[in-house]
Amino acid sequence: MISVLLVDDEALVRAGLRMILETADDLTVVGDAGDGRAAIDAVNRYRPDVVLMDIRMPRLDGLAATAALRARERPPSVVVLTTFNTDDDVFQALEAGATGFLLKDTPPTELLRAVRLAAAGDSMLSPGVTRQVINRCTAQDRTRHRRAALARLEVLTGRERQVLIEIGLGHANAEIAARLHMSEATVKSHISHLFDKLAVTNRVQLAIAAFRAGLVE
Repeated sequence: MISVLLVDDEALVRAGLRMILETADDLTVVGDAGDGRAAIDAVNRYRPDVVLMDIRMPRLDGLAATAALRARERPPSVVVLTTFNTDDDVFQALEAGATGFLLKDTPPTELLRAVRLAAAGDSMLSPGVTRQVINRCTAQDRTRHRRAALARLEVLTGRERQVLIEIGLGHANAEIAARLHMSEATVKSHISHLFDKLAVTNRVQLAIAAFRAGLVE
């Protein structure tokens, strides 16, 4: 059972999310919070696997709360769920350690999928958000930074580089395992090595590394 904490300053939104999540047999909502500080207290109390986090909230916003939670020794996965999709919101959330970024008009089935992926260590971005990430990275790094980005990947083995490309293409662990003819356990092992070697904390940052190096267009 995957435990989920809901964080949003609107009680009606929290109630709606709870109704959606509780339609799934493998998900349970263990609590909710109306701002970032209350979210941190609730994580201490409930120890959820996944936190669905709004951005614009009183006292402590979702970005600061996400950074605080992800800095823990055993952090929950955080999926940002918001009505805002500006470049700054997206990149600040990813830099804070969010493992997903969804808009509140995301279909319920995709929301459930995002929670499951986050609990499994995968990530998911709304399609429009993914395009923002790609566009910014390719625009910034098309020429001047490409060589440095490639040099950063020299520490990787051939298999690790293949897994990195698959992550850049947006594939989940099961898909990567099937495409590269390896077990999911082996994929997870390679991803753990990628985190260590490239000094990143989530799959989105790995995807950005692949784009910057030109491994994925």
